[in-house]
Amino acid sequence: MKIELAGHWGYGRLLRSSVPAVTMMIVMSVYSIVDGLFVSNFVGTTAFAALNLIWPALAVVGALGLMVGTGGSALVSMTMGQNDYPRASRIFSVLIRFTLIMALVLAVPLLLLMRPIAIALGAEGAMVDEAVAYGNICAIGLPGYMLQMAFQAFFMTAERPQMGTKLSILCGVTNMGLDALFILVFGWGLAGAAAASMIACAVGGFYPLWWFSSRRNDSRLRLNLLTKMADMRNVIRRACTNGLSEYVGNIAFNVVGICYNLQLMRLLGEDGVAAYGILMYIGFIFGAVFFGYNFTVGPVVGFNYGAQNTGELRSLLRHSAVLTLVAGALMAVVCEAGAEGLARVFVSYDPSLLALTTRAIRLYMISLVLCGFNIFVSAWFTGLGNGVISAVASFTRTLVFELAAVFVLPMLMGIDGIWMAVDVAEFLAFLLTTSLLIRFRKRYQY
Repeated sequence: MKIELAGHWGYGRLLRSSVPAVTMMIVMSVYSIVDGLFVSNFVGTTAFAALNLIWPALAVVGALGLMVGTGGSALVSMTMGQNDYPRASRIFSVLIRFTLIMALVLAVPLLLLMRPIAIALGAEGAMVDEAVAYGNICAIGLPGYMLQMAFQAFFMTAERPQMGTKLSILCGVTNMGLDALFILVFGWGLAGAAAASMIACAVGGFYPLWWFSSRRNDSRLRLNLLTKMADMRNVIRRACTNGLSEYVGNIAFNVVGICYNLQLMRLLGEDGVAAYGILMYIGFIFGAVFFGYNFTVGPVVGFNYGAQNTGELRSLLRHSAVLTLVAGALMAVVCEAGAEGLARVFVSYDPSLLALTTRAIRLYMISLVLCGFNIFVSAWFTGLGNGVISAVASFTRTLVFELAAVFVLPMLMGIDGIWMAVDVAEFLAFLLTTSLLIRFRKRYQY
């Protein structure tokens, strides 16, 4: 199914067109959560805590692919809006090649430094070996992981969002099937979970690499990895700068996650880290809706900005604000009503951990009310090619507001303060993002 970037985007078209990308992101979130479910229920709490402890460091490196993809898709869609499709394909080709080279280069130092990284993040005793085993396998699979992250942003730009959905389903089935085989049948434990994830990422990263290069490609974006990079250095710089917000946001999210884990290890031990890991898994599912929507609307924003269609930009902003705020409120209600049921999926075997996790869900997920809108505003400025302002919104939301709250609120409210840190951060971020929209309204005429 082809979805054109041109034309008017009302509520109905936005919702229909975002279904493939939202589905893609939800499926990807589900199959990343499958590791946690298998590890938590069949390997043990220590391995589960080790997984959640080392993952933020791995995600910081892998998110470089997302940075290139989101920043690059905005440049490609703007170029398409100017009706220069050959140049759009050249930009696309150079950015994918750059992502692959970067992944291969970074995998080596990541392997060499995995043990010091695990210890620095607070791993102790048996957790160290578990975290290193998981991390080393992920480092080997880094090229597939980073390519998968980059291609996520380009499916909508290529006007083929359903390809991303189908591919994510294939990756999900692969991951879940291999989790069962490697953990339940072969008994490989946490290493088996890592191997299953990286094989699935290889499918998600290398299949589109082949498809966009092959004769089967029926989109207007063509991939040629032999495209010269020398005359495209400015494009790489612009893509990285424009996608900086997504990378900074991911770094901030994972740095904050590391600080959560350090605080929780100090106050609650492994149970606290395990509970926070469950919060992240649930948050991935609901956050996937917002990120999937942004993957849809971002190229549309870039296309209309490139075509100087200011009326459509105003319409996109108004409709997106309503959709993200309404969706966030509904998600928060679902989490409040179903907190214990959600916790039972992961920790039904431990009554005390179940009670801790249920309480954490009820407090933490209030943040969903404003989270989607704040994420959208960052994506909005990325689509307009203003990566700096997008990065400011993303960086401040997590690394300033939430990080400060993680350390301050527990001193005032105890354990509840840790879970409510994100609520305070999202409210402050809402005030910031709203002011940024007002501040730059005249420049972009939306």
